Amino acid sequence: MPGKLGMTTTIRMSVLKNQATQLLWYGKIETTKARAKQLQSYVEKIITLAINSYEDTIEETVTVTNDKGKEVQKKTIKDGAKKLAARRRIMAKLHDIPFERVKGESKADYKTRTKGINNPVVEKLYNEIAPKYAQRAEESGQGGGYTRIYNLGKRVGDNADMAIIELV
Repeated sequence: MPGKLGMTTTIRMSVLKNQATQLLWYGKIETTKARAKQLQSYVEKIITLAINSYEDTIEETVTVTNDKGKEVQKKTIKDGAKKLAARRRIMAKLHDIPFERVKGESKADYKTRTKGINNPVVEKLYNEIAPKYAQRAEESGQGGGYTRIYNLGKRVGDNADMAIIELV
């Protein structure tokens, strides 16, 4: 059955969420050809949602009292309504991956590096991937086509068609 991958809906959606998260985090994954084709449309919709909303930010100036009792003006940047709604939809379509500790990194250094970042995959999507593809769309006038599938041939164990899916 094309489109269902021989799984129930809950299992299939969990597999797609997991693979979409891995693809956005690492940029490239190896899977079966059928899963890659399903994953391609799933991920491209997520990227399009991020591209359409990544610039919607609101800059506010807030008056805060500091430790000494003085009032200080502080600028904060928040998500606009469109970006916030899109961020929540994207978070529902992806799993959360914690940052990995770099070899030799102390716990304190790790905490300072990851401070304030709740969902690293969504942050990477909004800070790196969406601006890159938005610029590409402006320059070439082409929207979509964010992923590429390479066929690898048959897998040895069960003769399944294998493929690599990657971000372009």
